[in-house]
Amino acid sequence: MSVLVVGASAAGLTTVEALRRKGFREPITVLGAEWHPPYDRPPLSKQFLCGDWDAGRTQLRPEAMLSALEAEFVLGDSAVALDVERKSVQTAAGRSLSADAVVIATGLTPRRLPGPGLEGVHVVRTLDDAAALRADLVAGARVVVVGDGVLGAEIAATVRKLGLTVTMAGPQAVPLESQLGPVVGGLLAELHVSEGVDLRLGTAVSGLTDVDGRVSGVRLADGEVLPADVVVVALGAVPATEWLEGSGLRLGNGVVCDEFCRAADGIYAAGDVALWQYGDSLIRLENRTNATEQAICVAANILGEPQPYRPIPYFWTDQFAVKLQLHGRPSADAEVIVVEGNITHRRFVAHYRRDDRVTAVLGWNMPKQTRLHREHLVRA
Repeated sequence: MSVLVVGASAAGLTTVEALRRKGFREPITVLGAEWHPPYDRPPLSKQFLCGDWDAGRTQLRPEAMLSALEAEFVLGDSAVALDVERKSVQTAAGRSLSADAVVIATGLTPRRLPGPGLEGVHVVRTLDDAAALRADLVAGARVVVVGDGVLGAEIAATVRKLGLTVTMAGPQAVPLESQLGPVVGGLLAELHVSEGVDLRLGTAVSGLTDVDGRVSGVRLADGEVLPADVVVVALGAVPATEWLEGSGLRLGNGVVCDEFCRAADGIYAAGDVALWQYGDSLIRLENRTNATEQAICVAANILGEPQPYRPIPYFWTDQFAVKLQLHGRPSADAEVIVVEGNITHRRFVAHYRRDDRVTAVLGWNMPKQTRLHREHLVRA
């Protein structure tokens, strides 16, 4: 049996490693749209963007470890079509790659603002994206981050730490409000303001202004224009499934899979692109931990070791001197109860509760204690 992994991502690489650890010695091919070997994305908005890491340090594995996997890496070529019956993938360069099992791990495509492409406007999804932004962060630059979610907040924090003028704009009242609710979002707002980030939240962005093709400002829905030399668009991303249209696979907010991460006979999905059956609902998770855990589950299912994928979601974010860790599935309208530590001192663990159940555990600069509270979710 052979395996084709579409996506040289964390999920794609982990699938290969898990197969090899389980003794699978048949051919494996990994198709990647970028020329870079598999690298880690979380550092792009932090350690790499601020210059503490070079590109080599973002790589998930050194060359020797990749070679030891004895997999064929086909890089710099993107998938453009899938024949589900033949389990065959066509590429932009005209290749036709087939296998007995195909794993879709193509991740996400960042949203962009409508309008013409302007110099100085960036998204951060790939290593090349982050490198281009880093090169634009020259002394004295006025930076506007369009987006008030995790990525936008991380980029704003990183750029501010570089000493640049930073404004964060977005429709939410406080950062991450839709994910973490007003209490924790309010604390994040206070953190950013205390560090010198100008928050212009509660108003949507309607467009950009420019001078001779270079961005000059961000126009808000109320007509105000925020001056900008550099703009970072962090408005989320959509699953990279356009190449699968017409394939016969069920597509929604991702590649629709059953509880075993199987989209069709011999076709699986893992990571940000996978939308799978979890109890009575379909869910999709966009975080590094899920990419790894789901890929391990996919490898087991490929090898005939049936494992339904039922994770306890986990993600973290580092902003300034704060580490936030979250286990479970929070909701903005849940009751937030501090169960350890103290909000005033900015070291605490909180439970998110709905219907008398703990649905999520959040830690603010208390990593060890947060892990211990995870057991409340396991019991639930």
